Amino acid sequence: MVMATFYKFELTCRGASQDSTIVPICLNALHELCLVCGLVLYICRVCLFVQGSGLRRRMKIFAAQVESGREGRDGEPAVGPVYRNLLAQNEFPQPDCELSTAWDIFRDSVEKYPSNRMLGWREIIDGKVGPYAWKTYKEVYEEVLHIGSALCASGAAPGSRIGIYGSNCPQWIVAMEACSAHSLICVPLYDTLGPGAVSFIIDHAEIDYVFVQDKKVKELLNSDCRSAQRLKLIVCFTSLTKEERDKAANIGIKSNPWNEFLQMGRENPAELLLPQPFSICTIMYTSGTSGDPKGVVLTHENITTNVRGVDLFMAQFEDKMTVDDVYLSFLPLAHILDRMIEEYFFHKGASVGYYHGDIKALKDDLMELKPTFFAGVPRVFERVHEGILNALEELNPVRKRIFNFLYNYKLGWMNLGYKQKHASPLADLLAFRKVKARLGGRVRLIVSGGAPLSAEVEEFLRVTSCAFLTQGYGLTETCGLTTIGFPDEMGMLGTVGSVSVYSELRLEEVPEMGYNPLGDPPRGEICVRGKTVFAEYYKNPELTKESIRDGWFHTGDIGELLPNGVVKIIDRKKNIFKLSQGEYVAVEYLEKVYGFSPIIEDIWVYGNSFKSMLVAVVVLHEENTKKWAELNGHTGSLSELCSLDQLQNYVLLELKSTAERNKLRGFEYIKGVILDPLPFDVDRDLVTATLKKKRAQLLRCYQVEIDKLYERLTGEKY
Repeated sequence: MVMATFYKFELTCRGASQDSTIVPICLNALHELCLVCGLVLYICRVCLFVQGSGLRRRMKIFAAQVESGREGRDGEPAVGPVYRNLLAQNEFPQPDCELSTAWDIFRDSVEKYPSNRMLGWREIIDGKVGPYAWKTYKEVYEEVLHIGSALCASGAAPGSRIGIYGSNCPQWIVAMEACSAHSLICVPLYDTLGPGAVSFIIDHAEIDYVFVQDKKVKELLNSDCRSAQRLKLIVCFTSLTKEERDKAANIGIKSNPWNEFLQMGRENPAELLLPQPFSICTIMYTSGTSGDPKGVVLTHENITTNVRGVDLFMAQFEDKMTVDDVYLSFLPLAHILDRMIEEYFFHKGASVGYYHGDIKALKDDLMELKPTFFAGVPRVFERVHEGILNALEELNPVRKRIFNFLYNYKLGWMNLGYKQKHASPLADLLAFRKVKARLGGRVRLIVSGGAPLSAEVEEFLRVTSCAFLTQGYGLTETCGLTTIGFPDEMGMLGTVGSVSVYSELRLEEVPEMGYNPLGDPPRGEICVRGKTVFAEYYKNPELTKESIRDGWFHTGDIGELLPNGVVKIIDRKKNIFKLSQGEYVAVEYLEKVYGFSPIIEDIWVYGNSFKSMLVAVVVLHEENTKKWAELNGHTGSLSELCSLDQLQNYVLLELKSTAERNKLRGFEYIKGVILDPLPFDVDRDLVTATLKKKRAQLLRCYQVEIDKLYERLTGEKY
């Protein structure tokens, strides 16, 4: 019977048109039937038949060329063609005239969805984390009005900078929305930007008022945070101890716990002082190559244009976001990715639940909240991937083979153009529902951002998560969104998608690195323009002028444009990059710090956006190394000493000690070293005539050893 059905089906297909919707439905029904019956022969025959019958879709194009490129001239670099999203091919879509500021986004949803759950949190009772509690849009709105009134009563006027310092929580959002209600400027404070970053931002942005988490009050009032003395008021998310209030009073700072500040607002209601589209909404500080953070000025128009663009993008897909969607917020609100996701959720009247503060216990929050949307940086998804692979290793050989078969089987149909949820429902039921359960069991969409996600992990999660998965690319300077991928397009695997709705993108030549936007393939620095691009770097006109030239923001990232119009990130123009957990690393600064270690003559620090740790090639200081050898009973040449595990361990300890003395952050610690007795020299083409490191050549020189080192550190083969 199955044989007869197959031949009848084959004849039907041969006469069907390529665009027929009947063929995929029949194919899906047949391949699931074959899977149930265990008739692998028929599955193979169907796959061969499909591949040979011309049913493969033609390559889709995801971006429209709207201007031609041009060769470099008069010392100017060559530039590639200008591309837009297909939704903006002829002209940019009209903005939503009802939503011109961030306040409009919030107010509109309060009017439409007053009783919807907006902000959720978990209370800790008797040391135990409880279930999620919720505030509705109306309840949050009333709290926002009181906090805004209290700020006005405390002396805050339009244009005042308001700092927010702490982990994600409902109070964070209430303070942020209160800023929008009174034309105040929200300035997130984030201590992992480096030692002294909070003090620098308070001084640089001239912040007078700060909302602060209880755990951060001590750091804010610490003598190391010298700029805190300029503050007029601190408001704690929860409560303040008598000691903290006394310490604040001693340096002339008023202090209020949250509920007390709310009451002040109730007793002193103030009229709203609404912003204009071109008013500054936020100054968001991000890493700078010189060590000091740089303040990215984002307007209300930047925020609303971004939200409108995501709305139009999402409207293309069958699965729509609804008021029932739930997002688990754990990425820092001080970063643009989480901020913009939450703005979009508020626009849709959906719910945001906050993790309870312990990232190591995030799984517990997932199980309790059961989100439908999950966003993370690559390191989060790498851990999910590692956990699943480790679980597979514990399966018996038969079950492992079944899993691998189902994986390749579903992947094959996805590569033929099937949506992930239709590629093999049976495989999802038999094997992959447990993967979905790891993310709470209800996730429909997964977004990875902050750094490139490896194609291997992306493919694995596309197949096994039972959810749509996509990557995006953006910077704080582009309001978090420059390109975005399509969830069900396997042709976008390993890329960051096509240009966003309200942006234009082109590549610019980088001759010193050999990247040509008019070459094959076209490669160059990614440049962006549009209404989502930031206004300026705060108090830094020189850097603004350097970064925005002829209306184009130069990102510093090197991209490759694929034939289908999507972008792949391949390099970084400046020597600053993100690790896989999304943290920036300025390698020249680290090399300077580590270079003070007596055992080191020279050092090259290496890392990339697919790894979570740094390694280094160390040129040893010959005299000091030989002193170490004598003290530890070793003899031999410098080259022979370099092979000693004991010396490698000693160098790592010295590097760790140097990192601790200089208060480097954990991800800036060197986790593995390669020892070299030879200097980085011109003869090996590893440095320029002025002794600047040629990083591409250094990587080529040490690539094999670096791969082996990472394999030893992570257990992954390369």
